[in-house]
Formats: sequence, structure tokens, C-alpha cells
Amino acid sequence: MRLFGVSIDRSLLVSAAIAFASALTAQTLKHRPPETPATPVVAPSSGANPEAVVSVTPVLPQGTNLQVETTRHYPMKVNEAIEGRLLHPIYAQGRLAIPENTLLHGKVIALEPDRKARWRARLRGDFTPFHTVQLQFNELELSTGALAVSTGIAANGAPVLLLAAPGATLHQSFLARYWTQAKSRMHDRVAYVTAPGLGDRALLVLYHQLPFHPERIAAHTMWSFDLTVPLVLPDLPVAAPPLASPAPAELAKQEIWSVYALLTADLSSATAKPGDPVRALVVEPVFDRDRQLVVPQGTVLVGKVSAAHSARSFGRNGKLRFTFQQMRFPAGPDRAVQGSLAGATAESQQALSLDTEGTITPRNQSSAIAPLLLTMLAGRALDEDGNITAQTGVASNGFGLVGRVVGLAAGNRNIAAGIGYYAAALSFYDNFLGPGRNVIFPRNTRIVIETTPLRAPVLKPGESSELP
Repeated sequence: MRLFGVSIDRSLLVSAAIAFASALTAQTLKHRPPETPATPVVAPSSGANPEAVVSVTPVLPQGTNLQVETTRHYPMKVNEAIEGRLLHPIYAQGRLAIPENTLLHGKVIALEPDRKARWRARLRGDFTPFHTVQLQFNELELSTGALAVSTGIAANGAPVLLLAAPGATLHQSFLARYWTQAKSRMHDRVAYVTAPGLGDRALLVLYHQLPFHPERIAAHTMWSFDLTVPLVLPDLPVAAPPLASPAPAELAKQEIWSVYALLTADLSSATAKPGDPVRALVVEPVFDRDRQLVVPQGTVLVGKVSAAHSARSFGRNGKLRFTFQQMRFPAGPDRAVQGSLAGATAESQQALSLDTEGTITPRNQSSAIAPLLLTMLAGRALDEDGNITAQTGVASNGFGLVGRVVGLAAGNRNIAAGIGYYAAALSFYDNFLGPGRNVIFPRNTRIVIETTPLRAPVLKPGESSELP
């Protein structure tokens, strides 16, 4: 009887265990939540910090600005294939998404007439129908392969000029400043002959003498455009940039941060007035010497124009200076700062200069030698004691090759002298009488701000870096 009771107890225990296991594995009518995929972890290379290398999926939002530089000369014609390199790295969610020098591929989609360039050239005997180019890039070449991108039309191509503020300079007298400027112009003249690419520059000089010449897209021309749809990049191992430990003598300098940003609106000395607001969007996160995030991507720099003068007649150039007084973080309160311009990417055709206080002015390129020389050559045609063919050929410099041919064919000293004096008058107007040049920074101009934080907070790397 006792054995029978023990067997019953064992049977009951086994039945209870089977029922409990069945309840755990029973199916219900409710949908199961999708399993969260595990984030792939990339094994760090030997010698690397295990916490510095992770695998992320960068997403570039719509409107992300990219600036591309063409790598060589291209003929100016529709459907011409174009290759360029990314001028600046692109960050997403505070991490490096696309490194600089990444190649992009596109093509010329349209040519538009450049009426201003046409009229200026025709006054000098060049009847080339000048155009402006519209490009569109549609492919990004990553280390994992080509990736299609959807971008807007880039129609603001211009040769690149990288401005950088010089170091502190001693106060100079008027004569010393004039002598410094004269030496700088002389160095530019010497560099024109000694710098690489002399053959290409000589070809451009020949083009300007011809009544018609082919057009081209010059090498090192920069194009700025925005993404029209979000771009999802493949999972890429991204390593945090190494930050060197500052030397004890440089600890004080570490409180001045270099912030890379894009201007959110056009800015020109022709229209700006002191006190006008200036805004810039931070496109690269800034870390302090302790590797703490202090300025996240997406921060808005708020400032104002502190000095602006438009270009005026008699070759007086414009002037522009702006500073920043506030940082608006994506998360957290606004903070006061002191920031001034320390560098910029601008058109090289403007030939701008940047001083230690952040004032931007076009470099003075006027010269008294060119109009005086042209006037002397024009007067040679009126001398009666020389060969008329040689003198008319030397004097007729004012209308390119057309003017020279006309002067030689006419065989008339007065006609040749008139063409030469016309050239001297144009040169005199360009150097002394005409209006100077303005400082023009279009929207999305990349600038570098040296910022001194007054009460800048330390933000955690995991905090949001997108605008509210």
C-alpha cells in the first residue's frame, strides 16, 4: 500500500512538470515583437583602442551639403562626364560618415549664357559665347563600392580659395604697410612665372588674344550642392579620431576651439550693414582635450556683422567683418561665446585676404605699370622715323588679335594708335576709375571660427545632435 502511494506521488510530480513545460512553450494569438538585430561589432585591429572602433549605419538627412572639387580640366559641353573629390569630411550623428577626398561622379546637364562675361570679353575683342555650367553628381565612390545619390543641381562653380588668418603682426606705419603690399604683389608676379602650370597659364593668355576659343571647366573648381533625399550609407567601421595629448605649454590654447560651420544665408559687403544677423551651422563635432564633446554637430552659431563697406568707385574695394556671440545647442540652453573668423573657402577669383581680426577684403591688384606701358606703345605708331608695319603692330594692342590684324592691314598710323589708346583707356579704367570688388560669401560657404567658450557645457556623446 505504501509503495502504491509513492508511485502515485511520483506520477503526480511528473504530470505537473509536463504541464508546466507545456504552458511555457504554448503559442498565443498575439504577434511577437520583432527581434532587435544585434549590432555587429567590428574587431579592432591590433594596437587600437577596443572602444574607439564600432560599426554604425550612417544616414545623411535631406539637405546635407556637399562640396566637391573637380580634379582636372573638362571641356564645357552637355553630358560631359565629370569626376570630383569631396573637399571636406561629412559627419552623421556626430560620427565620420564620408571621409574627405572621396570621389564622386556626375555630368554636365545644361549650359546657360553668361551675358556679363560676354559683354566684358567683347569689349576686348573676344567673341566667345561664354556660358555657365550646371552639374549634377549621381554617384559616390565608397570603399565598399559605388553608391547612387540624389542631389540638386550645382551651378555655382568657382575656383577654390582657402583663406587663413595670419599670425599676430606688429603695428606698421603707412609706408611700411605700402611696402609690404608692394612686396606681396611682386611675389605674386614672380610666382605667376615660377609656379607649376606655367604652360596652362600661357595657353589662357593666348586664348584671351583670340577672337574665339573653346570653353572649359577649370581644374580645382568647387561645386556646392545638397542631397534631395536622405542617403543611407552601408555599415562602415568608424574609428574615433585620435586626439593628441596637449603639451603643458599649450594647455591655455586648448580653450580656443576651431569650429567648422556653413553659412546659412548669402553674405556680401555690398548689402550687409553693421548689426545684421549672421548664422552658421556646425557640421563637425568639436571635442576638448579630455575627449569630451563640447560642440555637437547641428549647433547653430549666432552672430552679427561688425563692419561692412561696399565697393565704391576709383577702385575702392569692399570690406566685411562678422563675429559670433552665441551657440544654440541642439539640446540644452544657449551659451555665450566669443568667436571670430579664422578661415574660409571662397572663390579664388575674388582674391580675398583675411587679417588677424577677421576682416575680409579683396586684395588690391591695381597697377600703374599696365596703363602706362600701353600708352607708350600706342604712341609709337605716331612716330614718323620708323617702320610703319612694325610700329602699327606694336601699337595696336587694344582689341586682341582682331585689333592687331586690323592695325597691320590698314597700314595707318592713326588707326593703330587709336586701337592702342583704346586698350590703355580700358586698363586705366580697370585699375583706377572703375568700382572696386565686393566680398561675397554665398550660402553654404564653409568657414572656420576660432571660438572662446565663456560657459560652454560638456555634452555626453550619446546626446542628440540634430536640430529641434
